[in-house]
Amino acid sequence: MKLSNEIGIQSWCFRAFKDNRDVIRRLKECDVARIELCGAHADFFRPSGFEDVIRMYRDAGIGIVSIGVQGIKGDEKNEAPFYQFARESGARFMSVDFAVESIPASFRSAEKLAAEYDIHLAIHNHGGRHWLGCARMLQHVFNTTNDRIGLCLDTAWALDSGEDPLAMVEKFRGRLYGLHFKDFEFDRARCPKDVVLGEGNLKVAEMVDALKKTKFEGYAVIEYEADENNPVPALSKCVKILKTMAG
Repeated sequence: MKLSNEIGIQSWCFRAFKDNRDVIRRLKECDVARIELCGAHADFFRPSGFEDVIRMYRDAGIGIVSIGVQGIKGDEKNEAPFYQFARESGARFMSVDFAVESIPASFRSAEKLAAEYDIHLAIHNHGGRHWLGCARMLQHVFNTTNDRIGLCLDTAWALDSGEDPLAMVEKFRGRLYGLHFKDFEFDRARCPKDVVLGEGNLKVAEMVDALKKTKFEGYAVIEYEADENNPVPALSKCVKILKTMAG
């Protein structure tokens, strides 16, 4: 897989724009043709609306590589449509967050549905105060689940957790299914701020090299949450930086 050809954007970056036609236009302005679609742009609980959303992206030449981040509680009846949308859209992955009070039952339910729909789940490590934010806890989860459940490594939230995202690429290379390329800078109070890739604490070139070294074959999307009403300029910079480094 040539990483520079596979780079996409997480649709949460465009949360201010509810019409998927506006999202598609901005994706093309950023020079990408891949998206991880979140709930801001698709109702994953309403299967009757799946076809229209999927067709819109497909007709525009945009590949839906993943959906999420989806909260998983082990409620198979309500969560099965998540997997259905992923399969019907052609996505191989779904980024997820497990409710701590639901485990281990929700792990078993997720493994079952993931196998049934042929989807791989990727846990999003959402920061230092999140129960799945640290590498040690993620390792425990992977020790107690099968390989239908892996990791969506958010590089900025790894930094927030005091983790080294480069080390996490190597440590979880067998279960690394997705990547959120995201960069933070921190103030004196340790509060994070979204910045263009490379302007914060993320070693972008080293991250790209680590992915190449481990032969990463999952999905890779850029996430930039600042400039909510005009994210394209910063996102375009991120795309250019990443494509140049990815070669």
